[in-house]
Amino acid sequence: MARPTTKEQLKQSSEDNFKKLFDLINSISDEEQAKTFSFEDRDKNVRDVLVHLYEWHQLLLNWIQSNQSGNKASFLPELYNWKTYPQMNIAFWEKHQETPLEKAITLLKKSHSDAIALVDTFSNEELFTNKYFSWTGTTSLGSYCVSATSSHYDWAIKKIKKHQKSLAGK
Repeated sequence: MARPTTKEQLKQSSEDNFKKLFDLINSISDEEQAKTFSFEDRDKNVRDVLVHLYEWHQLLLNWIQSNQSGNKASFLPELYNWKTYPQMNIAFWEKHQETPLEKAITLLKKSHSDAIALVDTFSNEELFTNKYFSWTGTTSLGSYCVSATSSHYDWAIKKIKKHQKSLAGK
């Protein structure tokens, strides 16, 4: 699917990819969900992928809410920039090593719902006009939303499919 360019496309693509993600997860056994990926350095299992998505939802939600309430905030936490965000992802991974898979699922489902509800509060123009909000820099709010939802879910689907394929090859 092409990258969403309207509010309705964003919501539909996010919901579709979220459903595909959970259909995929539910198609593999609990044992396979818990298995370590044979190909990854950071996200080593399904839980790691899900908490990664959850943490990126938190970035989006906190960034929008802070800026809307007049507290100027960057999308990435102070310690990071777009060159160093891989270290942030590692910190997210480390933070959740004791998070059980079921908790990761619960966290992600809630944060997905919160993200979609927040997207719904904006007009198409607010979401997809570059520089509509000063705090989005040269891009649009919708671009950030797509990256944290629908396209990130696509990334997760590919990673879990790769895991599934590696299990079938054993």
